[in-house]
Amino acid sequence: MDKTKAVDMANRALKDTWSVGLKPDNVVLRLEFIQQKEGDAPLVNLIKPQGIALRFYLLALFDAQCRLPADATWTNSRPLRGPGSWSDFIATDGAYDTRTQTYMRDTKQGRTRSDLRLRQIQGALRTLEELGPERALVTVPQAENGGRRQYAGFTLMKETGRGSYQTADTYVVPRNVWSVKTVTIPATFFLNGWVQVLHPTEIATWLILRALSQWARNRHSESGVYLYGKAREEDFGMRRNPWEDACQRLLDFNLIRHAHAGDLNSDPTGFGNMIVNHMARWERDRYEPYRWQITDMSLKDDAMDVCRRELTLRQKIADRAAEAWARQKSEPPAK
Repeated sequence: MDKTKAVDMANRALKDTWSVGLKPDNVVLRLEFIQQKEGDAPLVNLIKPQGIALRFYLLALFDAQCRLPADATWTNSRPLRGPGSWSDFIATDGAYDTRTQTYMRDTKQGRTRSDLRLRQIQGALRTLEELGPERALVTVPQAENGGRRQYAGFTLMKETGRGSYQTADTYVVPRNVWSVKTVTIPATFFLNGWVQVLHPTEIATWLILRALSQWARNRHSESGVYLYGKAREEDFGMRRNPWEDACQRLLDFNLIRHAHAGDLNSDPTGFGNMIVNHMARWERDRYEPYRWQITDMSLKDDAMDVCRRELTLRQKIADRAAEAWARQKSEPPAK
């Protein structure tokens, strides 16, 4: 995605949509999407190693709230491909071609990046529809006589799903008020490419931490938020290893930090924050969960630049480890 500038181009399309629309500072997400009550919440069912279902649904909410005021019912105004389409919102990489040592070489068999984006969007719509008759997050009409799905005519459902009535619960833009339990996502999450580069597990973990931080604002600013294992699995459907791995990646990207009394709007790469993050694992009691604070300052950074920096750092660490291992093997054994 870096070599093909896919994220940059998707960001440009999203910024154009935002700038000519209502320019929301935040995208409002209903809490039921994140926290499960009966059965699994929609969010946990969209944590998949492949596909873009979670990303596409969040992008659809972003598009709706750029176009429509609160309480307005969603309407589809975009084709699936072409200028101004849903495909313009999606950044993808492609299969690696060993002969040319490039990604996604165009061929006569339709292996263009445009075709790939279209197939991924269609796959995302299938995933969102196949969550179940009542939990489907989109509905896709079919041609007469049970023909092919008419993907371009999909309808977006509310965060709780289609519902159990004959009339589908079509998406309505929520108000960010106390009477409606919501979580806010800064528009910079979409505009600067974070929605494109984060893994679904990382997005889900970040949304859960955002929800916790907004439920308990004072606690979040003073001592951070956390989840014990039982609440993490029963309330949010997140297992330990994916949760801890995602927290570490979010920490690497400076989207969260180990809790301390410092200013939440301070530079997350500052020396004080780095010391706290380094010391947190040594000072934590064995059975205590980590306490986290959300740091939205880093959302203003270009996501690809941050990822490139982290990958470069990891490559240097790996190279040094390999050099140390090679030296150790080449040295004669001690007498």
